[in-house]
Amino acid sequence: MERVSVLCALLLLLCSLSGAELQDSDISDQKQASPESVNVPEQPQPCPPDLHAVLRHMSAALAEHRVKIEQLQSLNQEQAATLRNQDVNLRVQEAELRELKSRDVETLKQQQEQAAKLIEQEAKLRELKTRDVETLKQQQQGLTAQVQELQKQTSEVEPIKEQLKGQAAELNSIKAWTNVTENHVTSLRRDREVGQVAFSAALMASGSGTLGPFNTHTNLVFRHVVSNIGNAYSPNTGFFTAPVRGAYHFEFYIGAHGHSSHASGAVLVKNGEHIFSSYEHQTNGYGTGANGVTLLLEVGDVVFLRQWENTRIYDNENHHSTFSGRLLFPM
Repeated sequence: MERVSVLCALLLLLCSLSGAELQDSDISDQKQASPESVNVPEQPQPCPPDLHAVLRHMSAALAEHRVKIEQLQSLNQEQAATLRNQDVNLRVQEAELRELKSRDVETLKQQQEQAAKLIEQEAKLRELKTRDVETLKQQQQGLTAQVQELQKQTSEVEPIKEQLKGQAAELNSIKAWTNVTENHVTSLRRDREVGQVAFSAALMASGSGTLGPFNTHTNLVFRHVVSNIGNAYSPNTGFFTAPVRGAYHFEFYIGAHGHSSHASGAVLVKNGEHIFSSYEHQTNGYGTGANGVTLLLEVGDVVFLRQWENTRIYDNENHHSTFSGRLLFPM
């Protein structure tokens, strides 16, 4: 109904417009024909006879306008959406700009603070530099004075140095002579000390008695020590241990009462090796065997006596069975 009413209104408008155009054309014709007839009253003109053609023309125009309107609306919607997106982007950018501005302001403040600190530090450094330069000048002046004083003292010391050189030479000579003397004294003292090695010991510490016979060789311990210079002999083990390298002389005497089945005998041992022996066998009375030897001993070599197997050895307070040794000379 609305469309029909619109169409009717449009038709009436067209009719009016057409009549107005006809009147204008008639008036213009009348003016051209006779100027006196201008006040002739206007006559209404009828509408065009082909109404359907006009309606069709108007419908087509309306459809064309509707399509254009729809296109314009769609375009307007797209532009509105674009504008909204652009507005959102602008707002985001504005927010980012505000944030960047805030950061830049904070950074600028920090930079200003750092600049202020740097300026303060530079001022302090300049002050320190000024002080250091002044101190350095004073030190240089002091060093110059000290150098001059040292040069003066050096010039005074040169004669003393020459004198000291002469005295040093004399001292070196005296020192060399002193070293030779000390070495000689040390050598003499050492020879005297190492030359004082000697011992003598008897078999029984007290009383009398007979050792053996034994079915194997048995180490002898001479317990009655008469002398032990240098303490190289041990009355607890019967061992003599060489304190220095040198030539040593040893003697031993072994005795026993005669026996039909058992003799008296002993052997001198060096580091487990049998060196010299003494052996005596008689059936009655008292018999004694003896022997001696000179040995080259190294430091720590051990010498002792060992009783021969199946033999007898006698000793009493008169000390018949003895063992002695001494250092002849060191080597």
